[in-house]
Amino acid sequence: MGRLKKVTVLSTFCLYFSLFFKKLLNFVTMRRLLTRTINRLLLGEQFTAAMGVEEQIHTEGRRRLVVGLGNSGMEGTRHSVGMAVLGALATRLSVGDRWRSDKHVSGEVIVSEVERTHVVLLRPRLLMNVNGVSVAKAARKYCIKPEDILLVHDELDKPLGKITIKHGGSARGHNGVRSCVDCLQTNVMPRLLVGIGRPTGKTPVDRHVLGRFSSDEKKVLDSVLVQSVDLLLKQLSQQDSQQDPQSPSSPAGGRRAAQKRKEPSASPAEDSAAGQS
Repeated sequence: MGRLKKVTVLSTFCLYFSLFFKKLLNFVTMRRLLTRTINRLLLGEQFTAAMGVEEQIHTEGRRRLVVGLGNSGMEGTRHSVGMAVLGALATRLSVGDRWRSDKHVSGEVIVSEVERTHVVLLRPRLLMNVNGVSVAKAARKYCIKPEDILLVHDELDKPLGKITIKHGGSARGHNGVRSCVDCLQTNVMPRLLVGIGRPTGKTPVDRHVLGRFSSDEKKVLDSVLVQSVDLLLKQLSQQDSQQDPQSPSSPAGGRRAAQKRKEPSASPAEDSAAGQS
């Protein structure tokens, strides 16, 4: 009887665990489907490119889009460190006072130039989970290919003080990157990952990423911003890479371009130590 009771208890536990796991999977799946639906609905809004000085970017020279992913209104948090890097880049380029709101891309933009390369800086004015909408709209407006879009975002699995260039690949759980992949229909975009480290103790991950840097962390962050900008400028100064002659000129063709590539979707990351190793 005792053995039978243990088997029954174990079976009941397995049943409830299985049901819980299925509900969790359904929740995650539904959340992703809902986010994807919101992405598509926002992208489905009528788009009209505003004519202005920035239209000169369409005419000649290489074009690059640098995006600081983050939550609108929460620029000082760990999750929005990409926006901090972009602000530091704008200051280095002496255009920090030229941010302007652009409703056509749902964000703030600056048009500048680095080593004969036209560069558009973008800070989305949307929540992180739908940042891709802003990125796709900007790519469409300025006719920039997905492979020429550089995403800057936080990385939980790297300590504060570590930055890395990653050439495409999966979102690895980052909702902002996932939104960009969904809206651009490709994952070829190079990315600058800025380490923020995982929370210590019993601090939940969401509270950690949405929290602000401590005074000690800000001292490290100052160095991180400098070295992140150095790395971005190095990337932007590189000569045109070899492009597929059939590569699409619009985000809509990004997935097809990615499927034609024979190399793995994510190449080994090039680490750049910014403080800690």
